[in-house]
Amino acid sequence: MFDAGFTELLLIGLVALVVIGPERLPGVARTAGKWLGKGKRMLSDVKSEIDQEIKAEELKKILEVQKQNKPLQELIESTTESISDIKSDTENMIADLDKVSRSSSTTPADSATEKSTEKSS
Repeated sequence: MFDAGFTELLLIGLVALVVIGPERLPGVARTAGKWLGKGKRMLSDVKSEIDQEIKAEELKKILEVQKQNKPLQELIESTTESISDIKSDTENMIADLDKVSRSSSTTPADSATEKSTEKSS
């Protein structure tokens, strides 16, 4: 707004005293004070409403971004599940291969040991 120093306010008070008169000056000053107070309150209310609207708009933008990121989150979850399935399948295959390799490696050795034992007897 405008900046009024002490000398400007003193000059306005003297002009008001001369123009309005000493009898009506207190009542006019009281009324002017009430109007200024109402104006400040209205300005404060408008400012707070504007701030609330700005915050609401920011929240709407955040929610919109989250809605856009939701499919991405679903994709991440499905990919994680697929990776877990592949990992468990791979572990099962490795276990099966270990069993097969153990059984095939013990079979020829066992048969060779048995053959050598039979020849000695």
